[in-house]
Amino acid sequence: MTVTLDRRAFLAASGGGLVVGLTASLPVNAAGAGGALNAYLAIGADGVVTLLSPVSEMGQGTHTAHAAIIADELGLAFDKVRVEMGEPGEPFRRLQGQAAIMSSSGSWGVRYWAAPLRKAAAQARLMLIEAGAARLKVPVGELRAEAGMVVHAKSGRRIGFATLAGEAAKLAPPADPPLRPGTERRHVGDSRLRRPDLPDKVRGRTVYSFDFKRPGMVYACARLTPAFAAPIAQVDEAPARAVKGVLDVVAFPGGVAVVAASQWAAMKGAAALEITPGPAPDPELSSAAISAAMREGLAAPSRAIAFDRGGFDAARAGAARIFSADYEVPYLSHAPMEPWSVTVEFSTAGGVRLWGPFQAQDRARTTAAAALKLKPEDVRISTLMLGGGFGRRIMDDGVAPAVLVAKAVGRPLKFFWRREEEFLAGWLRPAMAARLTAAIGPDNRVTGLHIRMSGPAMRRSFAPTPLPADQFDTFVEPSAVQNFDLVRYRVGAYKVDYAMRHNAVTMCPWRAVGASHNGFFLETFIDELARVLGKDPVALRRELLAHDARALKLVDETAARAGWGKALAPGHALGFAFFESYGSLCAQVAEVSLVDGQPKVHRVVCGLDCGAVVMPDGVVSQMEGQVVMGLSAALFEAVTIANGGVVETNFDAYRLLRFEECPQISCFILESGAPMGGVGEPALPPTAAALANALAALTGEPVRSLPLVRPPA
Repeated sequence: MTVTLDRRAFLAASGGGLVVGLTASLPVNAAGAGGALNAYLAIGADGVVTLLSPVSEMGQGTHTAHAAIIADELGLAFDKVRVEMGEPGEPFRRLQGQAAIMSSSGSWGVRYWAAPLRKAAAQARLMLIEAGAARLKVPVGELRAEAGMVVHAKSGRRIGFATLAGEAAKLAPPADPPLRPGTERRHVGDSRLRRPDLPDKVRGRTVYSFDFKRPGMVYACARLTPAFAAPIAQVDEAPARAVKGVLDVVAFPGGVAVVAASQWAAMKGAAALEITPGPAPDPELSSAAISAAMREGLAAPSRAIAFDRGGFDAARAGAARIFSADYEVPYLSHAPMEPWSVTVEFSTAGGVRLWGPFQAQDRARTTAAAALKLKPEDVRISTLMLGGGFGRRIMDDGVAPAVLVAKAVGRPLKFFWRREEEFLAGWLRPAMAARLTAAIGPDNRVTGLHIRMSGPAMRRSFAPTPLPADQFDTFVEPSAVQNFDLVRYRVGAYKVDYAMRHNAVTMCPWRAVGASHNGFFLETFIDELARVLGKDPVALRRELLAHDARALKLVDETAARAGWGKALAPGHALGFAFFESYGSLCAQVAEVSLVDGQPKVHRVVCGLDCGAVVMPDGVVSQMEGQVVMGLSAALFEAVTIANGGVVETNFDAYRLLRFEECPQISCFILESGAPMGGVGEPALPPTAAALANALAALTGEPVRSLPLVRPPA
């Protein structure tokens, strides 16, 4: 169920009970920008507490964590909290840089909202207690809120939240309510807490975007242009119109949609279309050409310096020896299980409503409004459960075609595209190359590290802004150097720069974004450097982290749990990796062997220090999912570019990790007392490096490019 974020409607929905609007100022990114934040919490006449959440539920369990926070702070049973998705509006916008948006990304779903939701629940608790004190004619200090009741221990009297909600709603929320001590928590941190959304998913009852229906709805299946930014020169509609059930064929910029009375008829009609594409902006664009450009960028002079701490050039000049290695990773597809779909319905008042799997609600609303020449407030966005997001559903490329086709048809419409279009549409994780260079002193210790990144600028696709040609050499793509400023290793002088080698491939954030490749680059190089120095890989990391007790504890615990240094089965080897991203530290060990010349991963030990933990079982589930996704990408995944477009258009060509290939994954959480970090992405960046390092230890050959298993030529 999706509820509109309208204060008056929310009051009515709560049965006239208590509604708390919270305003707080919190940092929202590593740069420390802050902004206003509002969360609505309603206590209805039935005693059930409803949160209108601004965070999309993509299977990560965020809504369960939110419910646990509220239940503990307010003082009621977990099953008395209901979480619904809100619609975009001022109360749920938050600042990210300079743009006020409602969006779910960057592993912020719990760590951003934990403190304000806890405060909102504390405000509601104190307002209920104050109302109870007036009703019972006793001092506020003699009352407690517990089990959904305001309790007066001296007299044994108690009043339910539902009874007091109306009176409490008339009170002013306290500006700075005291929070419950951690000893009174019953749900936060409890590993037995189970997600209430899972039973319906297991039984097939959950309504995803493809399942959603409206009365009188028709279906529109889209075909997209096969090359990036290429027009469609000609369409033969006759074969599609001959399919039984097809109602119309509607063109839109970059594609054509076949409208039919059923989903199957729309798909058959779309497959029957005969499309002649126009010339691609860069028909010679290919994976080989992209790789060559990135490799050239590794050696080219660059003025695009992200930072230079300590003067690497001087450290290099004074080094006893230099070690350097080049690495490369390909474009990756998000490959969500559910291809894009959205349901569109126009109102008699001239507005429009969209139901879909949105990660960036304000972005979708703005795009729909612009396409229809409406005001944003005339567009309603209702978020359904996502059948996979991973950053892909941040994009709005399917929104404008959907509303334009729906407007042309004049009926409620489900706009969707096939798996083939999901791949063809692009919006990929960028390909990237890196050259890492270490300066080594006469004492066999690292005195400097230089990282040169070379590749396309995701920001120019994801948030396109004009970039004058004279800035090409000075622009630093943020995702290309992501998390390199957080590297905890003490390596002496430290320099990171970037050579932009852009092309027509459209890109957007992929799970862990730039950290997904930077973890591989840095941690694979650290292992190679250990061999050059004649040191054990974990011992070298301990040397470089000697100043950092928090990091050392995680490194040591992960190595110990994996049996680092102990005898293994013949033909097996271990690989280690450690990386920090999204406010969390992660260390991993992979055990690998070769079977018929191909790598086989037997087990992965994954340790995470994410500071405070709300839902331990959910954190472990996220860690396991990230390890699987990281292994899949490292072993098999790659998007090939040819003739200006994507080659792989389905899972027969875009290879994913299979059930029988999944290793034993052992995860643990190390709580350090540090500020809460993210958990949706930080376990992915070290995975490829741990795997590559194990393989290098086994074969003696460094791994410098991915994927490890190449498809037949």
